[in-house]
Amino acid sequence: MAALNGWSSFPMHDNLDHDLAIRRFCPARVEQEHGECEWEWEDELLNELELCSPSNTTTIPCLPAPEVDEFVDSCINMDHYEKECSNLQHDFNLFQEEMETFSLVNDVYGDASMMIDGDGLEMSGSFEDFGVLDPVMVPSVQEEVSHGDLKQGLHLVHLLLACAEAVGCRDTQLADSILKQIWVSASPWGDSLQRVSYCFATGLKSRLSLLHNVNANGTFTNGAKEKPLITREEKSEAFQLLYQTTPYMAFGFMAANEAICQAAKGKDSLHIMDIGMENTLQWPSLIRTLASRPEGPPNLRITGLISEHYLSELEVSMKILVDDASTLGLTLEFNMISGPVTPSGLTKENLNLREGETLFVNSIMHLHEFVKESRGSLKAILQAIKKLRPTVLTVVEQDANHNGPFFLGRFLESLHYYSAIFDSLEASLPRNSAQRMKIEFLFAEEIRNIVAFEGTNRVERHERIDQWRRQLGRAGFQVMGMKCMSQAKMLISVYDSDGYTLSSEKGCLLLGWKGRPIILASAWQVHNVLST
Repeated sequence: MAALNGWSSFPMHDNLDHDLAIRRFCPARVEQEHGECEWEWEDELLNELELCSPSNTTTIPCLPAPEVDEFVDSCINMDHYEKECSNLQHDFNLFQEEMETFSLVNDVYGDASMMIDGDGLEMSGSFEDFGVLDPVMVPSVQEEVSHGDLKQGLHLVHLLLACAEAVGCRDTQLADSILKQIWVSASPWGDSLQRVSYCFATGLKSRLSLLHNVNANGTFTNGAKEKPLITREEKSEAFQLLYQTTPYMAFGFMAANEAICQAAKGKDSLHIMDIGMENTLQWPSLIRTLASRPEGPPNLRITGLISEHYLSELEVSMKILVDDASTLGLTLEFNMISGPVTPSGLTKENLNLREGETLFVNSIMHLHEFVKESRGSLKAILQAIKKLRPTVLTVVEQDANHNGPFFLGRFLESLHYYSAIFDSLEASLPRNSAQRMKIEFLFAEEIRNIVAFEGTNRVERHERIDQWRRQLGRAGFQVMGMKCMSQAKMLISVYDSDGYTLSSEKGCLLLGWKGRPIILASAWQVHNVLST
């Protein structure tokens, strides 16, 4: 218990705002900052042991208590975001180097989480399995569980860090002990800190269940398929609510549509290939804009590369859009291709590309799913897209480094990222809102995937804009430069909060919450096309 005592011994500061207790939590961006930070490095590290031996729990390298205090306290003042993160970067670099060195200990089990195969281990199927009540049972404001004082909030942050470190070192006994303490304070209907903590505790619980099912040869006793925390229908509803209550998705749609419209000027026949389409929320505004062009509306074709699960839902939605487009004088044709997106499937023949069409490729929150351990997965997809010679490739993604090879680093980065999102929801929706809880369950699914899984089961491999710029550049694309800052400012002004921030970085737009980037939007052209 020495490690636990070391983590939980910290000074308290009564003058701090409880709701800000972890928002400025400066994460482990060391993977993104290091010169060797490439997606390829994960291949080289997959066979290395990131976990320390359970027999060495008393000598686990951890952040000293003063650095932990600074680590947490730096979350408080958003005005000093960049300065504080810079100061803490050096401290965490030293800690990360210790962890990397320590992770090479010869352990017969290796990294249990890294050995998970494509089928994975069956996890709990819903939040009810974790003790979460149905949204209609959420207490009223008067009945809410007390979110405690500042000391409780800071204590919760420290417990999360301690539990993550214990899980990373595969000390399941210590991790279970700390997790029990976290459940006391974390709550799915408390303040933003308690709610995000509950989601991370759920992820830690799932990862622990994997570690508890490791055989002596490093395999799992249960190879059953993982079950999501929410159903596909619940996910669609939550996404719709997210779109209605925050600017995150509307910002991505708007930026992508603006890039398409600017490049479509003077073109009479347009074809948009949408990678991973799950809904039609992006297209009504684009159709209205194209229909009102001074030169007249073009012919528009949209090809959705979709999962077969969304087939019937999208057919109904697109029929409505086709009829609406017709009333505006625009001819819209919609096609769907179901199944996994593969390089071999991205050909002119499979996509039925026609002579004289101007091709656009659109990806909203989907390209990161092609970032695998295998070195060439994303590269092959991007090269296949390049061969299609699109006029524009629009990329909207989460601006976060959730793809580092070390569990603790990913945990810290994701804690910082999602605490900012949950704080923005706190400013938009009351705590007893069933809609808010549904949205947070959507993010809880992402959090669990980042925290609990490895290998092919981990698909939420978000990257920072510098990594996307590097990988797209290597594949032969060059950034076009987004020219819709004024439209983006008008968009976020509609939302009743001054916490949303906009910035531009080397031609890409970033939407954030109080200075912390959340969503990036970018547009790309094939390099030699741009040059000519």
